[in-house]
Amino acid sequence: MPKPRKALLFLDATPYYHCVSRCVRRAFLYDRDAVTGQDFEHRHQSIVDKLLTLAGIFAMDVCAYAVLSNHYHVVMHVDREQAEIWSVTEVIQRWHRLFSGSRLSQCFLQQAELSQAERNELENQVNLWQQRLMDLSWYMRVANESIARAANREDRYTGRFNETFRNLCCCFVFHG
Repeated sequence: MPKPRKALLFLDATPYYHCVSRCVRRAFLYDRDAVTGQDFEHRHQSIVDKLLTLAGIFAMDVCAYAVLSNHYHVVMHVDREQAEIWSVTEVIQRWHRLFSGSRLSQCFLQQAELSQAERNELENQVNLWQQRLMDLSWYMRVANESIARAANREDRYTGRFNETFRNLCCCFVFHG
């Protein structure tokens, strides 16, 4: 019986995780398709760039990666300590690099006056975003979505490109 991702991640035990995401519909991430002869080698660098860019937004470090023809591997380090010292402004700015945020977060960055109730609601949003910015599932979700959208545009396909990485996450325990 498969376990949910949250049951596989134990940041107290180890912050290092090996994740794999693979394509569906016989799609290619990288390399040459032997059946059609189509070449996808140009995708390699954009996938690597996306993984590294997102790691700079999230509280993550990419320790290693491999982009193969129909899947990729990434070994991640979740840096919880880094995320826990971010200011409210830094969390909001990082979140806005990924999503539009909320009316309250946009007002906050414009230094608009917020009522106490609005400040309380913003604090709740920021706490949630801070947790998501150190969540491996959110990192993989954002990475897969952007890689899939780019590949779907190029392939003129509107369906799903990447399989979720359910049950494809393994933890490493390093002793040293």
